Amino acid sequence: VVFMTLLVGLYAWLVFFTPGIGMSLLLCSLLGITLAGVGFNVMHDSAHGSFSKHDWVNNMMGYSLNIMGGDVHLWRTKHNMIHHSFTNIDGLDDDIDVQPVLRMNANQPRFWIHRFQHIYAFIFYALNYAFWVFYFDFLKYFTGKVGGTKIKKYKFWEHISFWATKIFYFTMFIIVPMFRIGVVETILGYLLLTCITGTVIAVVFQLAHVVEETHFPVPIEGKVDVEWAVHQINTTSNFATKNKIVSWFTGGLNYQVEHHLFPRISHVHYPAINQIVKDTCAKFGVTYNEHRTVLSAVRSHVVHLRETGRRD
Repeated sequence: VVFMTLLVGLYAWLVFFTPGIGMSLLLCSLLGITLAGVGFNVMHDSAHGSFSKHDWVNNMMGYSLNIMGGDVHLWRTKHNMIHHSFTNIDGLDDDIDVQPVLRMNANQPRFWIHRFQHIYAFIFYALNYAFWVFYFDFLKYFTGKVGGTKIKKYKFWEHISFWATKIFYFTMFIIVPMFRIGVVETILGYLLLTCITGTVIAVVFQLAHVVEETHFPVPIEGKVDVEWAVHQINTTSNFATKNKIVSWFTGGLNYQVEHHLFPRISHVHYPAINQIVKDTCAKFGVTYNEHRTVLSAVRSHVVHLRETGRRD
């Protein structure tokens, strides 16, 4: 309720009751953060089927991703099926396949530019949301693949939904604002909005999977040499779980270990599950990855990028 109300309210204020330049920039920034919050709290749980006990509610609220310009059909394939099945496995997990821009792990080829990736990575993260909406979705749609994995064929209404989504998003976020407030103003505001959304979404993901402690296993004859649950724990990391504001804003994605073990359970239960998982890991000698604060997790991510960019 909070995020969806903010989304509508901030959009209306900016487009139909446009304030001065300073306030507009602030509102664009807040709208960017709000879009990320919708993705974390509404779309993500809905797409996993954990937003509600009713399937029709999950299906309906999953389309909040389409309001953001994405496509929930592609997301379920890319995220639920591929990312959660093959977490941090190079060549299968599309989320860590950003070559040649970034080298996320030592299993990927290293190029000279990667020596500086810990510096320019956040520029790439900022642009990621706009590229997702206007390029990557179309690439997946027309090739019928997410990375090297074929996606399930679109049904008729899923084709309609894809194109209606793109037209609606482009109209509401580009065409209407251009007519209401001007071309240059729209471009500047949209760039600010998408850069903030992209940065927030990308950073939350990277802190959960691409830090110093997480593993990037190489399958042997098509198999990972540990159990599924251990693989999920090895390839994920929690951050700032004691910070209630972070937990609220990220929709429990800072409890990434619990999420990967129990993706069909609502994130509101992760704090209670957390201690059970920790105790079980201690009992069986499995390392539980966690950073106490957001800053320590960001630092670990930057160190990982720096070391991976400099060493084979």
